[in-house]
Amino acid sequence: MQTADIRGRWLDFFADRGHTVVPSASLVSDDPTLLFTVAGMVPFVPYLTGLVPAPFPRATSVQKCIRTNDIEEVGKTPRHGTFFQMNGNFSFGDYFKEQAINYAWELLTTPENAGGYGFLEKDLWVTVYKDDDEAIRYWRALGLPEERIQRLGMDTNYWSTGQPGPAGPCSEIFFDRGPAYGADGGPATDDDRYVEIWNLVFMQYLRGEGTSKNDFEILGELPKKNIDTGMGLERVAFLKQGVENMYEIDQVRPVLDRAAALSGRRYGADHGDDVRMRIVADHVRSSLMLMSDGVMPSNEGRGYILRRLMRRSVRAMRLLGVEDATFPELFPASRDAMSSSYPEVKADYSRISQAAYAEEETFLRTLASGSSVLDLAVAKTKNQNKTELAGDTAFLLHDTYGFPIEITLEMAEEAGLSVNREAFDTLMSKQRAMAKADAKAKKTHLADLSVYSTFRALGETVFTGYNNLQTESSVLGIIVDGVSVTSAVAGETAEVILQETALYAESGGQEADAGLIVGAGFELEVLDVQKPVKGLISHKVTVRSGEVGVGEQATSIVDADWRRGARQAHSGTHVLHAALRQVLGPNAHQSGSYNKAGFFRLDFSWNQALSPATRTEIEEISNNAIRDNLEVVTRELPLAEAKALGAMALFGEKYGDRVRVVDIGGPWSRELCAGTHVATSAEIGMINLVSEVSVGSTNRRVESLVGLDAFRDLAAERAIVSTLTQNLKTPREQLPERINDLVQSLKAAEKKIAAFEARSLSDRVPALLEKASRAGDVMLVAEDLGTLNSADDVRMLVTTTRERLGSEPAVVALSASVGEKAVVIVATNQAARDAGHKAGALAKAVAGILGGGGGGKDDMAQGGGPNLVAVPAALDAVRDAVGR
Repeated sequence: MQTADIRGRWLDFFADRGHTVVPSASLVSDDPTLLFTVAGMVPFVPYLTGLVPAPFPRATSVQKCIRTNDIEEVGKTPRHGTFFQMNGNFSFGDYFKEQAINYAWELLTTPENAGGYGFLEKDLWVTVYKDDDEAIRYWRALGLPEERIQRLGMDTNYWSTGQPGPAGPCSEIFFDRGPAYGADGGPATDDDRYVEIWNLVFMQYLRGEGTSKNDFEILGELPKKNIDTGMGLERVAFLKQGVENMYEIDQVRPVLDRAAALSGRRYGADHGDDVRMRIVADHVRSSLMLMSDGVMPSNEGRGYILRRLMRRSVRAMRLLGVEDATFPELFPASRDAMSSSYPEVKADYSRISQAAYAEEETFLRTLASGSSVLDLAVAKTKNQNKTELAGDTAFLLHDTYGFPIEITLEMAEEAGLSVNREAFDTLMSKQRAMAKADAKAKKTHLADLSVYSTFRALGETVFTGYNNLQTESSVLGIIVDGVSVTSAVAGETAEVILQETALYAESGGQEADAGLIVGAGFELEVLDVQKPVKGLISHKVTVRSGEVGVGEQATSIVDADWRRGARQAHSGTHVLHAALRQVLGPNAHQSGSYNKAGFFRLDFSWNQALSPATRTEIEEISNNAIRDNLEVVTRELPLAEAKALGAMALFGEKYGDRVRVVDIGGPWSRELCAGTHVATSAEIGMINLVSEVSVGSTNRRVESLVGLDAFRDLAAERAIVSTLTQNLKTPREQLPERINDLVQSLKAAEKKIAAFEARSLSDRVPALLEKASRAGDVMLVAEDLGTLNSADDVRMLVTTTRERLGSEPAVVALSASVGEKAVVIVATNQAARDAGHKAGALAKAVAGILGGGGGGKDDMAQGGGPNLVAVPAALDAVRDAVGR
């Protein structure tokens, strides 16, 4: 049974039983505490917790998920994958435990020719929470024998969010693979023989505070009980396809086979090679799916996880003996395997492949540079007669160069060295602990969203700002310091929830509106406008005067100048995006944007800098579109109809069943967008590109001023040009040549000055040699040079003086005042070092006297500090140390 067929049977089964089929949400999660959608239930959490009223009583989905916390287990077990699909059915206060159990059993055991999965009843086991007698009664009623029902504890069979809120027991269904895969004893043995395929969560209780996952108080039953179930699609697929693990199913195996062919190694011949091929198959598929949802490789957040997956793939191929680029072979194999379930991977493949191939080429260069660093570290380790590479070196390679520890281990072994893995692991643990603490801090920083549930239950906030700049409404709620209150007084900062508002909440890259909320006896300055939960708008305000209370009438007033500038900027972003795609082609796809009054920036997928000519062409097309006064049309359409018309859905944005489509000049610019826009393109005024930079190996960023701000910037440049033409007495069109001539003249003058200063410094060497004196067994020059331009000048005099002293033991220590700080540089020749005089130790001692730091190598070192008056004492210390 093919994976797509398993998916289709699931959706058909539950659709026939009154469930609304909900398309998979993006892998990029709406939840601000999550980087990715990590479970099938994530898109439904607001409904399950009661934060947002569910729009349907029952639903079903096949949700794309990414989970990387067990990334080291990928390839080693039959079921660990970073990308997986979770089949789910959900009830929001509708059916409960008995019906959920009956549905699961029916779908699993119904024969394949009748639309089910055709599992034999004798192969299925279930686990239940130890005290859930109700669930056990329902399982028995289906004929499941007592010996295949196991009671387990809270650690495995009880669900909660980890915080006060919904909780409840769960029941898991397992498939017995038979004695060839492990011992008898059922799922309680925690053996690979028993594969969990379906988890039924019964949300029936309200939990309170607790000290751990397994220790919390049950406060009572929920007024509306919910069902959340999840069946692992890949797990069922490998069981129904008769293969050993999820890496061998029809959606993954083609990549594994291509990796085997490229490496010339046979899958199944060597366990280590098998694990590497599975890693490649899993990670390439995960990378493809992440990129299809708009994630691009970068050094932070989601992009970092993607980059890690891609680099682990490259590393695994390298360990399989393939050092050339492989993504042009592996990614198409994954595309073809996944496109039957997700057609978008084929439709967007041009964009995906461009970024993926560029990332691999970049990492191959990174491997080359990292190898150079590693070679130097290996040589240094051997010169020190050591056999172990330092752990901090391995960590530097991993953290700075993206060099996998496995490659460091491999290459060190080839050089006859081991790696201090314990020190490396300690540094990695510290880094992970910092990341976890940061994530926990961010999660803690977020307000308890349950405070909004009462207000959201009253309905969605109506946004009137597309057509009105002020709207009369009523105050539904006031929140101060995360707590719902009845009023707020002058001087307080609060959140105000209105039934209707004209103020735009930050979203879609557009900054929130500025403005006021006023009523009888109060005035509120709006600091920010956000959507803390879906469908609810919250205004962060400072109470300027009076007292505002719940239930009072209030009028939201948008700052008209601010909104005008925001509309110009947002429409300008659309115009520039269309111009980019006209010039660069459809692969130049927007990957992020930010716009506010007078300014916008736009990130787009592209892997090379724009030439000045290309940048000018894009800017000219944009301003021609403004000049042509194109009509801007907005309309609401069903999502499918909007996409059929060619409206661009931008990555990272979430869309409902009905969407707002913004056309500028008809199909020339047609995007899904909920932002505010001008009526005609001429209202934008002007677009002035002020910068274009890289924001990663596969993304560029352009920044632009808009409208009056664009004009002011050009006027400022005109004033600068006017000043230059007057001061240089040169016509404007000849300024570039004139300035270039001046620059060349300046460089020539600086070169002459440098040569003069070098001769001047060299002229001081004979006087320094005359001051050489014997100190113990060496010739010593220890002098203060006064004020010099740089430490390099001191270093040149030290080096020259040392060379002129000949081959007998010699130490040179010269000081100077550089930038109001004392600098001392010490040099020794080979004979002096053989006699035990080390420049690094001398410089360190000198630095202590000068109130600073210092050190270096045995042949040359530098010290210094702010204490200029201590320079004579510092030089005396050198004389004493050498003379002993």
